[in-house]
Amino acid sequence: MTLEERVMTEMKAAMKAKDTVALESLRAVKSAILLAKTDKGGGQTLSEADEISLVQKLVKQRKDSAAIFTEQGREDLAAPERAQIEVLERFLPEPLSEEEIEKVVVMTIDNLGASGMQDMGKVMGAVTKELAGAADGKTISAIVRAKLSS
Repeated sequence: MTLEERVMTEMKAAMKAKDTVALESLRAVKSAILLAKTDKGGGQTLSEADEISLVQKLVKQRKDSAAIFTEQGREDLAAPERAQIEVLERFLPEPLSEEEIEKVVVMTIDNLGASGMQDMGKVMGAVTKELAGAADGKTISAIVRAKLSS
């Protein structure tokens, strides 16, 4: 089942349950899917990697908004953002632990023969491609930086 089909199914359930937070989140995903499809030349289906990337982008936007609202003492605005994050994360693969990410980073560094910070771009590109959707870019970056600088 594609992301679009899953979103439509969940939207129907959210409408029946009168779950406004879930409905708002799902509408955002549907909108992003439609924009992505029309952006690439109309009517095309999105690959699974594109779908994951799209949902990750929406989650990141909400996390950033929630952080800003929290900094400004606006918990009334931050709470709905966090609730939407929970709904959106149901469409993402199970995130890897830091230990699992670290294993992939070490293996990639060995395979590429990376020796220092000048190779960070190569390592980041390879690891990000391999862990698409299963790990946060910030976490990957921190682990790669730590491994290359030691």
